[in-house]
Amino acid sequence: MAIPELDLTKQQCVKFEVEGHEPSLLPKGKKFKLAWADEFDGGTLDKSKWGFRTHFWQHKAPQFCEQGVSLDGKSNLIIEPVLMEDGRICSAQLQTSTNTLDLPKDDPATKSNPCGDNNFWPLGIIPEPKFQHRYGYYEIRCKLQEDTTRSWWSAFWLQSPSIGTAYKAEYCGVENDIMEYFSDGICTSGNFYNGYATGNLKRDARVSYKTPESKDGYHRFGMLWEPDKYVFYCDGVETSRTTKVVSQVEQFILVSTEIEGYRKGDGTKHKEGAECVLGDKFIVDYVRVFDEIK
Repeated sequence: MAIPELDLTKQQCVKFEVEGHEPSLLPKGKKFKLAWADEFDGGTLDKSKWGFRTHFWQHKAPQFCEQGVSLDGKSNLIIEPVLMEDGRICSAQLQTSTNTLDLPKDDPATKSNPCGDNNFWPLGIIPEPKFQHRYGYYEIRCKLQEDTTRSWWSAFWLQSPSIGTAYKAEYCGVENDIMEYFSDGICTSGNFYNGYATGNLKRDARVSYKTPESKDGYHRFGMLWEPDKYVFYCDGVETSRTTKVVSQVEQFILVSTEIEGYRKGDGTKHKEGAECVLGDKFIVDYVRVFDEIK
């Protein structure tokens, strides 16, 4: 199947000025106000807004780390692959809250609940969210990694802390992949829901498209989330939409990267030849969340 190209002359978004920074592109015909943002000013990551995902299904994930994250002093977040002392190649996943399914169980030898019984709750302590939100417009402006070997990937997405824990996905959340980028100038967006079990996982509005040419290398990816629909955008042009299953619960933001290979084989090794990504960068200018003014 041929991968479509976006026609940037068919703009469905207008500029929203942000003083001292690049403007956002927001859907036409609506009014918005800024609800949350990180412009990545200053010299260090704002830990009041971001934490690190280090676990995957309750286990320490060998592909994730808290290194390789920096600010360049020019209002950009930089995420780079890191060569660890034990030979692993890792990279960071930033998040504004936590998926409860990733929390490791407390050690029963040192922890106790008020009932004195640690057998019935398989999760660790749920931390206070840094930011969770429902509805609105979610946008990133970023420069995609240069790797052409599909050895690592980047993404901007939303997830619910309780995804897959209820029969009706709208009441436990949806994975909204606003942007996933693997290689070859082709981006993907769309939803996953109903959890991740074989035979249970559903998908909707998922499309792939060629990323438009950009003079400075940056692109804007966004998603409008309303009570009855999702609409996905790239550089102000709609890529897909759906009214099928829409989350009605608060969700959190992830700006993530991942080294290819760890989810295959024995789960401990990166893709052969992934050393080529060392020195590559995923660069983020801003992340913003807007509320619609009715």
